[in-house]
Parts: sequence; C-alpha cells; structure tokens
Amino acid sequence: MKFTPKRLSFAVLCALSINHAVAEESKTAESGVETLDEIKVNASADANAKGLMKPYAGGQVAKGGRVGVLGNKDAMDTPFSINAYTNELIQNQQARSVGDVLLNDPSVRVARGFGNFQESYFIRGFQLYSDSVAYNGLYGLLPRQYIAAELFERVEVLRGASAFLNGSSPNGDGIGGSISLLPKRAPNEPLSVVNAGWSSGNQKLISADLARRFGPDDSAGVRLNVSKRDGGTAVDREHAEVDLVSLALDWRGEKLRLSGDIGYQDNHLKQTRTNVTLAATTGVPRAPKSDSNWAQPWSYSNERDTFGTLRGEYDLTEKVTAYFAGGFRESHEANSLANSTVSNSATGNGTFFRFDNTREDSVRTGEVGLKGKFETDNISHDVVLNANLYHFEKKAAFAFGSSLTTNLYTPTYYALPSASAGGGGVLSDPSTTGRTILRSIALGDTLSLLNNQLLLTLGLRHQEIAATTYNYSGVFMNAYDKSKSSPVLGAVVKPWDGISLYANYIEGLSQGATAPGTAANPGQTLAPYVSKQKEVGAKFDFGKIRVTTAYFTTEKPRGFVNAANVFTSQGKEEHQGVEFMTYGQLTPSLRLLGGVTWLDAKQKNTGNAASEDKQTIGIPDRQANLGLEWDAFMVPGLTFDARVITTGHVYANAANTQRLPGWTRLDIGARYATEIKGHLFTVRSRIDNVTDRDYWASAGGAASDTGNYGYLVLGAPRTVTVSAQLDF
Repeated sequence: MKFTPKRLSFAVLCALSINHAVAEESKTAESGVETLDEIKVNASADANAKGLMKPYAGGQVAKGGRVGVLGNKDAMDTPFSINAYTNELIQNQQARSVGDVLLNDPSVRVARGFGNFQESYFIRGFQLYSDSVAYNGLYGLLPRQYIAAELFERVEVLRGASAFLNGSSPNGDGIGGSISLLPKRAPNEPLSVVNAGWSSGNQKLISADLARRFGPDDSAGVRLNVSKRDGGTAVDREHAEVDLVSLALDWRGEKLRLSGDIGYQDNHLKQTRTNVTLAATTGVPRAPKSDSNWAQPWSYSNERDTFGTLRGEYDLTEKVTAYFAGGFRESHEANSLANSTVSNSATGNGTFFRFDNTREDSVRTGEVGLKGKFETDNISHDVVLNANLYHFEKKAAFAFGSSLTTNLYTPTYYALPSASAGGGGVLSDPSTTGRTILRSIALGDTLSLLNNQLLLTLGLRHQEIAATTYNYSGVFMNAYDKSKSSPVLGAVVKPWDGISLYANYIEGLSQGATAPGTAANPGQTLAPYVSKQKEVGAKFDFGKIRVTTAYFTTEKPRGFVNAANVFTSQGKEEHQGVEFMTYGQLTPSLRLLGGVTWLDAKQKNTGNAASEDKQTIGIPDRQANLGLEWDAFMVPGLTFDARVITTGHVYANAANTQRLPGWTRLDIGARYATEIKGHLFTVRSRIDNVTDRDYWASAGGAASDTGNYGYLVLGAPRTVTVSAQLDF
C-alpha cells in the first residue's frame, strides 16, 4: 500500500487526537509564563534494566553505548573506541539520515553504494554498507538504501573489527567498525512533538513524535513516529519523497522487560544525480557545479520496506538474566538507472546506458543468551553466553539497453530508451539469486581486578557462514559452508580517576567477495576473510570534556583478478592509523565535538607492480571534523553552531593514477527556543556547504575487490534547511 499524503495526514490527526485526550486528563490550569523543564528520555531502548547510557556533558554524545554481546558499557570501561550520538544532536542538526549524523565523526566518511543511491560508510578506511547497520542489536533489519533519522534515538559507532562482539556482517564488510541504531522508546514523561520544515529545492517536511506511559508504575509505553518528506532538493531537477511510520511498544516489570517495534518506510527518488565511473585510460575530471545534474529525466529508484523487532529479558536470579531478540524485514525495490562513465576527463565526454533492476529482500534474524555476574578470589566476572541466527534471501532481475553518449558538464537528455540489449531474470517476477545463513555462538567474560582498576575482556565466537548463489533464472551456481572461531582479548587499566589506558586484539570475519562478471570465474564467492586488528589507546575524562586517542593496525585479505583473469584471494589491505577525538562542554555555554584521523591504507602483495604498496581506493591519508555550539548570552534561548569537515586527497584506481583533490566544507546553524503558552517552541535553521564548494566527496565502493577502480560522488550543494518544532 502506498503511503499517500492523505493517509499521513489522517495518521497524524489521529495521533494528535489521542494525545489531546490523554493530555486533557492530566492538564493543570495555570496562568502566566513559566520555565519549561527539559524533556528527558530515560526509558530503555533494548529491554535492558539499565536503560540508555546517559548523555555526557553537552548532550551531543552519550557516556557509552552497546559493545555487542557485552552490552551497554561506559566508554571509559571498554577496551574499544565507541561514540554514541544522541537524539538531541540529531534534532539540532536537522539530520535526515544516518549519513548526516556521521558527518560529525572524524573516523567515518560517507560514500555511496555501487550503482544505486544506497548510503555506505568508510570507517577507518573500510567500507560498511547501510544494510549492515544493526538495529536494536540485530543485523539486516533496516531499509537498504536510506534510513530516515526519525527512526532512531541513538547512532552508535564502534570502531574496529567486531567478529566476536557482533558476529560476522551479512555483507562481508564491517572490518573497520560497526554502526548500531537504537530505536525510540516512550520516555518517563509524556512526549508530544510536531515538526514542520523546508529545505532547498522546496522540499517540505511534516512529522509527529508522540509517546505515553500507562498502567501501574507506568510499566507500559507506546511511542508513535510519523513523517513525510516530499519535494525537490538543492540538486537541479532532483526529487525525493519519503514516508515513514513506526510504532514502538515496551513493558517493564519487576523481572521481565519487553520491547517491540514495527516500521514502514516508502522511499521514492526521481532523476537523482548518479555516481560517475572513470574509464581506465582517463584522468579525473574537474568537479562540476555542485547543483548540476546529469541524471536522465526518466531515471528513478523506489524502495519499500516493512520491518520489526522484538526483544526481552528475564531475571532468573539477582545475578543471572536470560534474554532473546528477533526481527524481520521485507523489502521491494525497483530502479531505472543511467550511471555515467567519463572517457575524456578534459571535455567530460562519456556514455551511459539504461539499467533496470528489481529486487526483493527477506530477512529473519534472532538471538538468545544468558548474562550473569559472580566472583572468584576477589575477581569479579561479567559473563555472557550468546547464540544467534541470521537468514537472508534475495530475489533479483535486471535488463539493460545500448550505450548512449552524453557529457558530464552539458548532459544530453534522451526519451526513455529501450532496455532490450540484455539482462537476466524477469523484472516483474524476480527469481532467487542468493541465500545467506549465519550461525554463531559466543562466550565472553569481563574480569574486574584490583578494585576495578584492571579490566580484562576474554571471548571466543564460533561462526558459520553458509552462502548459496543462483543465476538470474534461479539455477544453482555456487555454494560454500565455512566456519571459523574468532577470539578477542582486551584490557583496560585505570591508574588514576578519569584515565583509562586500553589495548585489544580482535578479529573480523566476513564473507569472501564474489567474482565479477568479467572474470573467468564469474559469480564464485571466495572463502571467508579473516582480518586481524591490534589497537592501543588512552581515554581521558576531565569531568566536562572527554578525549580519546588510539593507534590501530588492521590487515584484511582482498580479492583480486589475477593475470589469468581469475578472481582469487591474493594480497591484503593494510590499514594503520592514529585517531584523536574529543567531545563535551568547554564552558557552560560552549560545546565541542570533533577530532582527526590519520590513515595509512596500502595494498600489499597484490602480485601486480602497478598497484603494489599503493594507497587503497577511496581512502584519504587524513580526515578531520570540528564542531562548536555556542549559547548566545545576549539572547536567552539562542544557540549558534558551526562545523568544519576536511578530507585529504584520495585515488579512484588501484594504480593511483586517478587522484582526487582533498576538500574542506563549512556548515553553520542556529536555533532559538522559547515558550508559547507554556509549551516549548524551537525554530532551527541550517546551511550546509556554506561556500557552495564544488568537490568530489568520495571515490570508492567495493571496486577495490572487483575491478581495481572506483567511482565518484559529487558533494552536495549549498543546502538551506529551516524547521519549527512544538513540544506540548
């Protein structure tokens, strides 16, 4: 069912009516103007007795987050690097997606998936696709191409490999880190928020976020989010429409806690600006104007997703808790694409062809476990036993047309051409092309010694990866069933209050890459990759400011098309780097969020002199972010913010002959909060890419494993966003 504006309006009106009826029962008639208390969301996001980690000073980042099977941990108590960005930050920056939130993270750069408009993220130089983002602790449940910001309470980034902590990623990625989104829950106080906004291109937003708690001790909670975005964008002739409805329920008893979600997202893109592929023999063209659009007028991408989760835990004793979780996703995609290939970097001349595809995803996943505490010889143990199962099935079909000429700077637009040059499967009834089953069991123990001044983390996960591929007619092609045990060893030393020194050794385990269609063994999937990470670091908590520094090195096997045109596992990527991050409150009116990452990402033992020891595709040698928020003392309620993002040069091919220059971007914003008849009213405005910089934002994807080249994504143009929010 298409989620139309009428249905959205009806849902909002119903929700507001329910809210009004409940609010009338508890309203107290008071006159005059009074100071509004800050709305605090304290309810659990994952049926956990401890609830969410509290925000750190400044409110932009939480004190910690979910460390996989180890559960919620304060960042100072874990031997890993973690940041959890809060809903307060998401709202104040008017973020639309996960990618918008991660523009604040100095270890992450946002790119785009191959061939479509899917977000992807480079963490410590390794790619993570958006459908590998975890939701409420489970993989594969969120929409694949775009995840609306209205869905989540927190965006948590856990840096580094995580096979033990999270299990193997279903997409064979996640070597440099993982991203987990926490869903919204009903807070302890009634919540009623409506928001309306506008952004460049005449795109409009309307949303409602409503929550109540009921029953004895407010044990039952309900939260409803409804939103719609529709209109143009700052890119010429581009159009985007996103409809979203999500409902969250939770119940917290003395021993039993439950939470569940059901969501629906309908995402429609028209004439969206495409990626740009470079011919092997050309250089890098200058970046076009930031608002230019070479996409064909008939191109589109539609994605419809229904998804849900259920999580619960029960206290067997005071020190032992059993838990379970389950989730599903059903997705339908249809695309008609026309990605450009530039063959002359000086003139921008190139070609494109029509490429249509349909895809249906079905995901079922779940986990069960036990967690408990006990002591032996003055050593405290925090033990967890976890087993999980992930089942994914994909159906797909495609068709393409003949090559047509165009130009990057002065595009040639065509009427809808034929897509009869070739293809596979039936677009209206795609066949199963892949099936992945992941099974694992993990046992971990965090030991606390010397009055909690020494914390040791030990663990082992045994993972099985079973994958089967079929051609587009549903005929079996390849299969493998491999298993591997992945260890973890971590240590935290706290010599003084506010200082944590840490180290870890942890492995990543991912499904091997699949041979491209041009190889002599097309469709063959390599055995699982085992990546090895070593990391040391220090964390400092000065009360209102936290600082984290880390040195890490990660080695990952890589796929390569050798001289015999056979796709095989050959060589490795070696990433080493230094991170520096800080966040918190410098003064009562000044908040800080930022950092810098230096990366040395090289290709090793490739068997090809042209690429040996060269920089990995799409990975800069440095990237930095600096964000500041300032409360203007002269006008109570007025806040200004600014953010600078800078990224070093990258290469678009394995031989490093196609070099993209580095770039720096400035974003600014302001908000004003006041009171209207006893209700908080907030107006926010923002300008991203203030100087309207023309730049190639990224060059990469899975290309380093499949074709030794990358593809380019143009940076977003200057974009103005304004919104008004009423809390009542």
